[in-house]
Amino acid sequence: MSSPYHAICPLGVVPVRAGAHHRSELLSQLLFGELVELIDRKGARWCKVRCTRDEVTGWVPAEQLQPITPSEYDRYRQHYAICLDLLQPVMSHTRQIPVPIGSRLPAFDGLRFELAGEWWTYSGQAVFPQDLAPRAELLIKIARRYLSAPFLQGGRSPLGLDSGALVQLAFDAIGITLPRQPAAQVMEGEEVDFFDEYRPGDIAFFENHKGQLTHAGILLPEGQILHCHDCVRIDRVDHFGIFDPQRKKYLWQLRVIRRVLPPEASREAPRAQKTQATDSTPPALTLF
Repeated sequence: MSSPYHAICPLGVVPVRAGAHHRSELLSQLLFGELVELIDRKGARWCKVRCTRDEVTGWVPAEQLQPITPSEYDRYRQHYAICLDLLQPVMSHTRQIPVPIGSRLPAFDGLRFELAGEWWTYSGQAVFPQDLAPRAELLIKIARRYLSAPFLQGGRSPLGLDSGALVQLAFDAIGITLPRQPAAQVMEGEEVDFFDEYRPGDIAFFENHKGQLTHAGILLPEGQILHCHDCVRIDRVDHFGIFDPQRKKYLWQLRVIRRVLPPEASREAPRAQKTQATDSTPPALTLF
């Protein structure tokens, strides 16, 4: 391709793969309304893309992308809402598309948006992240909506996701853009020197048995963490790492804690506010 051009994801969830075939490793996923730059092609069936949100580069089936103009790309990049319902359709006069939490509604006016010459409506709950103050309480409420979502390496939807996606999507909904993988997320914000100094909404990063930083989660009050291990769950955490009381062992060893939220935002959710580790019930739909 002589120069990059742009496209939008017109389906609920689209795979981004390491190679140009369906058996290739799943690197990530595009959600409805997310934008990409098209940087290469392999025949008529596959496009190599760079994801606008986090710069992940991989291969996507060409039929699962909708080309857009440069002016549409600029407008959609600046003006969008983020879906908060776990799964809710967008509907036109002729069809409907189920879209998951974390999807983007391009140039949404609160009720409808235009894409590919069609008008679509969305009746679920959505937020405009550019209008929100980043608050720990809101971040945690959004992240808890993923509880019990199964683990899927490379996934980014409530039907399957990994720990990096959970952190990325929750922060994105309150207007904070983070990289895709924990190893890159750990470079954001400022370090918290001691475990006892953490605040709810801080991000804890963990290493595997090989010493590789591959896991992340969002810290909750009272020494608990929301993370994705087998599924999205709440576990106990301390200065050693994440402890599983059923297996009676540590699942992950703590490497470092980073504070991405502004200090005043994380103070709004005091550590004395207790969250039960066994409570897997999503919060009420009202966030404000």
